[in-house]
Amino acid sequence: MKRLGRANIVAIALLAALVIGWSAAREACRAEEKKDESQKAPAFTLEDVDGNKVSLSDFADKIVVLEWMNPGCPIWARHHKAGTFRTLAEKYKDKGVVWLAINSTHSADREKNKKFAETEKVPYPILDDREGTVGKAYGAKTTPHMFVIDKHGRLAYEGAIDDDPSGRKENPLNYVDQALTELLAGKAVSVPKTEPYGCSVKYAPQK
Repeated sequence: MKRLGRANIVAIALLAALVIGWSAAREACRAEEKKDESQKAPAFTLEDVDGNKVSLSDFADKIVVLEWMNPGCPIWARHHKAGTFRTLAEKYKDKGVVWLAINSTHSADREKNKKFAETEKVPYPILDDREGTVGKAYGAKTTPHMFVIDKHGRLAYEGAIDDDPSGRKENPLNYVDQALTELLAGKAVSVPKTEPYGCSVKYAPQK
């Protein structure tokens, strides 16, 4: 067997390095794809108070805020009466941000949502999830429980509306406001997840 020349040895070594580098890059790419997939917000289609179908896919390339609501929850009601949700929705509505309220309360229906929306003059859609399908897909635990979805359809923030469960702070940190400000500035969300507080979501009892 002939000995390999120095040039051949160098060529083989370079080829091996290229193959190893390509394999590592491919694995890194796969890992990134899996990460992106795990961060994707679950797709959904629900009806608003007028029976119109609203899908998450309707708002491609927009930031979407999901607010789990229940008028019967005193903690959610406190924020509603204080204008916490309304103020933020109004603040960002002209900046490409869509605000959607989702009611997963099993005893609520479209007519109850409509009556509440009209009486309280809610300025954004309330979606009927009385079956709890979407709430469970997102892992919504409390009312309120907030989710911010970025322009790429990824969950950028999930958790509490702010850092003031007792409602006694003079200047609470609003996590949703902070997340939206950062996303619109092209920055990563500095606090992507917090523990939500409020009443438990009143899903339908399991049979």
